[in-house]
Amino acid sequence: MTTFVLVPGACHGAWCFEPLARRLRQHGHEAYPITLTGLGARKHLLNASVNLDTHIEDVVNLLEDEQITDVVLVGHSYGGMVITGAADRVPERVDGLVYVDAFVPEDGDSCWTLATDDQRHWYIGDAHANGYATAPLPFFDPRATPHPLASLIQSIRLRGGLDRFRSKDYVYAADGEGESAFKPAYERALADPSWRAHALASRHNVMRDAPDELLKILLATSV
Repeated sequence: MTTFVLVPGACHGAWCFEPLARRLRQHGHEAYPITLTGLGARKHLLNASVNLDTHIEDVVNLLEDEQITDVVLVGHSYGGMVITGAADRVPERVDGLVYVDAFVPEDGDSCWTLATDDQRHWYIGDAHANGYATAPLPFFDPRATPHPLASLIQSIRLRGGLDRFRSKDYVYAADGEGESAFKPAYERALADPSWRAHALASRHNVMRDAPDELLKILLATSV
């Protein structure tokens, strides 16, 4: 049995991973889709102080409170920043990492530095409404909520590399439109034999558009 912790991307809550979590449980695994502070059902906690460190602590606290070890952390999009930071904080609890069309930061990186110009425009385009939140894009699920801007701007601080973890998978959404901020991470994974790189015929919301293929990739991480 493997325990998976599933971390959504910007503006999304645990609901975006719940169908996948149910299928993982049907295969005999544990699955914890998480809603980060200030988002989804926790949107009432959104304020200017919520940043990347807050979200990393959300995941670390879950691992410690539930006494989870040998976990596979799964991060979609922005969630790649969060799982990288959490794995760095408590590497003794982490067995594997799965990046689902997600950022794979190095020390000092942020979403802002890794994003495309279009993404950066989105981050700040509607932030003038309150000064600290990025509005969901019009085509997002109706459940999407504003995302704390500070978490997209803050640089990550890492003490070690990803070579500490048994397995590393990168899932690339190959059918996305326009310039992808995630293609460089996929290409690095593809060239590195310590990674398993997967290109799926999917748009960015892989959980919705390629659920069967994503499930197979996650099940293959089990030991």
